[in-house]
Amino acid sequence: MLNLMPQIADMLDNSGIEILVYSGDQDFSVNWKGGEAWTLATKWSNQEEFNNTDYSDWVVNGHAAGAMRQFENFHFLRFHDAGHMVPMDQPGYALAMLSAFIANDWNLASDETIVA
Repeated sequence: MLNLMPQIADMLDNSGIEILVYSGDQDFSVNWKGGEAWTLATKWSNQEEFNNTDYSDWVVNGHAAGAMRQFENFHFLRFHDAGHMVPMDQPGYALAMLSAFIANDWNLASDETIVA
């Protein structure tokens, strides 16, 4: 198994690239708690701030589609009611996620919804 955590930390600190990790909360083969654990363990310059950031509801078309923890260019999104194949289980929400990622528009604090 190849550990890519050092490369992710380097990208977070030195490239300005947006990093998005996502998991479905119904995935039994690669559960979201494992994804959460490695994002919290990633050693980068803003690890403490990321780890101390609470989850915020991620709202799509007026529905709570998931929960997001994010700080600067690091994002962890837990999809509600999705398994290992998030785009198959929640295609509209997956499209909204990709649209937000491409636009780099993760404004979760407002009452606005992301339209898929």
